[in-house]
Amino acid sequence: MNPMRRPLLAALAGIAGLGTAGALALWPDEGLLNPCLAPQAERWRADPLVRAALDGLDPAALWDVHAHLLPVGTAIHLHGPWPWPVMYAQARLQDNAACVAPEATDPVRAFLGPLVERLAAMPPGARVMLLAMDDFYDERGRIKPERTHFSVSNDTCAAAVRIWPDRFAWAASVHPHRGDALEELARVRGLGARALKWIPQAQGIDPASPRCDAIYRALAASGLPLITHGGDERATAGDDALGNPLRLRRALDAGVKVIVAHCATMGHGADLDRGPNAPARPNFTYFERLMADDRYRDRLFGDLSAIPQRARSGPVLATLLERGAVGGDWQRRLLYGSDHPIPGAMPLFSVRELASQGYLADADVDTLRTLRRHNAWLFDLVLKRRLRHRGRGFAPDVFATRRVLEPRAS
Repeated sequence: MNPMRRPLLAALAGIAGLGTAGALALWPDEGLLNPCLAPQAERWRADPLVRAALDGLDPAALWDVHAHLLPVGTAIHLHGPWPWPVMYAQARLQDNAACVAPEATDPVRAFLGPLVERLAAMPPGARVMLLAMDDFYDERGRIKPERTHFSVSNDTCAAAVRIWPDRFAWAASVHPHRGDALEELARVRGLGARALKWIPQAQGIDPASPRCDAIYRALAASGLPLITHGGDERATAGDDALGNPLRLRRALDAGVKVIVAHCATMGHGADLDRGPNAPARPNFTYFERLMADDRYRDRLFGDLSAIPQRARSGPVLATLLERGAVGGDWQRRLLYGSDHPIPGAMPLFSVRELASQGYLADADVDTLRTLRRHNAWLFDLVLKRRLRHRGRGFAPDVFATRRVLEPRAS
């Protein structure tokens, strides 16, 4: 085996949520690397499939609620919890998925510049929300660099939005163990943050802990949503037990608006409603249980980032399509998110497999595969507009996400 292929496979396994054998199975369909062809915004604006996907959507209401601003070049932290070769390979794959130029020196412009070029295919008003990522903090409020997989500061995200205010919004990340957590939350709200973002598994945050109560009170008072990863987390190291959706009851009961990233579609966890030693069940069943609770009807949502990935698509995708369709009970509770730059990580999606499973029309396959090579962000949007189960697809409301991100007036 090529000496770089093993770490590349391990990185794929992490991003996709699979073992290395699963990564090997992903290898052949659409290749390993994104060719990053020219965006050709005018061509794709005029394409019939793209025009059909955008028809009926209000661009000003379409905000991608889940997109990453990741470190590149010298900003990459390569001394985290995974072995160095895996961290390095993951960083290189993420750079390629985002079409970062190898000679880039400005990390923010290097990562977001190619995305801005691709967003030119969208009508004015559509925005992408960039997610900050705080460090790992221990119970005593100390930063632990050796357990921090990656971090992106709040100021970095705020600065990116100042450069491109017509294309980006942002979500802050504030660890509840920080001694200045409330002060930082107030500061980032003043800088224009639209939400708070956590990856509990990677950051060492227990959403069910009383340590979070002060943050929850502040979020409930301000109306800022909490975007938090649910289910197992494979793109970063950490404790998957912290991603159990049932741990979010504390935030919901405090009145916080919660967006569960990926709808908790990966992994199993204990049924905490029945005790910590209850048999494990799929995390998605706990997400469904919370969504069925009338108390949370106006404050619990799920984002669709990563949902069509090969590691996630299947019966859960059928459920989401049916419940998120026009007239479905989740029509206004599922929210569009791309998980940028992951749609550009070529082995993680297979348009042909989705068509073979009945989720896509065969006639859409070639156009979608070509579009992905030019514009992976637009590919993700069009793909999710075209997905069907028994003739039902996601309602336009799923893509009208800005309404959930409007904070209360100070």
